Amino acid sequence: MTFPECCLAAPSPNHDARPVGVPIDTLVLHYTGMPTGAEALARLRDPAAKVSSHYLVEEDGQVLALVPEQRRAWHAGLSWWRGHASLNDRSIGIEIVNPGHDWGYRDFPDAQIDALIALCRAVLARHPIPPRNVVAHSDIAPARKQDPGERFPWARLAAAGIGLWPGEAPAAVDEVPPIAAGDGVRALRATLRRIGYQVAPDGPADAALATVLAAFQRHWAPHRTDGVADGRTRWAAGRVAAMAEGRIGGA
Repeated sequence: MTFPECCLAAPSPNHDARPVGVPIDTLVLHYTGMPTGAEALARLRDPAAKVSSHYLVEEDGQVLALVPEQRRAWHAGLSWWRGHASLNDRSIGIEIVNPGHDWGYRDFPDAQIDALIALCRAVLARHPIPPRNVVAHSDIAPARKQDPGERFPWARLAAAGIGLWPGEAPAAVDEVPPIAAGDGVRALRATLRRIGYQVAPDGPADAALATVLAAFQRHWAPHRTDGVADGRTRWAAGRVAAMAEGRIGGA
């Protein structure tokens, strides 16, 4: 196996060939969601577990390379983004050591994020991955996943040229009441679809929509993660959609 020189090789057997002709155009960020990094690494290298990622970033900034980028790592599972299913086919997956929501979710150390930024920049230099396709595991599988979660510093990554960030919302949006029905819900569904989420074009403000909206909030509007479409969330969604479409800077 061939790995970048920046990383410590820790090969996993859990990979296979990518489909012929499918580009690597997506970067998926995860947290490990296990009590320790050692336990996460062991699972990612366990043939019986049948899971892996291309890289693992420890809390101290150590970067481990598990699967060569040209191979398909098994990190995304059942997934969908911007019209594509089975994101393993076309993505690079990075696991970031953090116990996650079930084991004492905490902030990500600076050393870890510094190393992650350097790694992401290197990956982006090797593959044509647009900022709109730098996503959370929760973005591509909102009904199953929460990672890397609302504590993850997406704004810091965007400032380093990795992914999108809507910026600071004007205070006036906090006066806008949440929407629950009618044309506002239809418009919100359309906005989430423009960003990349798998959302039905029509329907009420139901639990399925709230689940997707909560995933959006974890990434781009972490002031809340309950799937309520308040003014700040809708403002951020409009900004991210416009950035993803190239209508304002950041796409």
